[in-house]
Amino acid sequence: MFVFNFKVNGRKLFRTFIICSILLLLIIVFIVIFRIFIGSKNSAKASSCLPQNKINTIATSNYTNVLKAVHDNIDNYVGIQISFTGYVYRVLDLSDKQFVLARDMIISSDFQSVIVGFLCEYDKANDFKDNTWVNITGKITKGNYHGDMPIVKITKIEETSKPNDEYVYPPSDTYIPTERYSLK
Repeated sequence: MFVFNFKVNGRKLFRTFIICSILLLLIIVFIVIFRIFIGSKNSAKASSCLPQNKINTIATSNYTNVLKAVHDNIDNYVGIQISFTGYVYRVLDLSDKQFVLARDMIISSDFQSVIVGFLCEYDKANDFKDNTWVNITGKITKGNYHGDMPIVKITKIEETSKPNDEYVYPPSDTYIPTERYSLK
């Protein structure tokens, strides 16, 4: 039988424990700060749900997510070309060249809806009557309509029939726009 005789110095043990704890906390803080700075760099690059290099078709399934993302971060989307379908909707204080390309968003289980959409500008906007379904292609610009507002400058517009999926649904709380996000 072996007997070991330890003499434990409480002060040294306590100091060693405190030093190790402080080092562990510093490592954790360094990792968190590193991730915050790297994450902010990546989010600046990946803040767009619409890639910059092509015409992006907005689908019914992500319509309100894209609409919300563009309204929340207009500057990130200026210059991006989009294409989508909706109906012409006008309010009294719009100019002759403006209309809202609208969709009806279901807000309750008994199918109550509100009108949502992008404000659009087109030189011949008066050629299209209210409630006419159209497919547009245009470029997002930053404009002013009761404050900063994304405005789609239409480059191509054509009348179309009402789609089978005419209603859209509220934006998802879990939606995070990224540059790899597929619009279809």
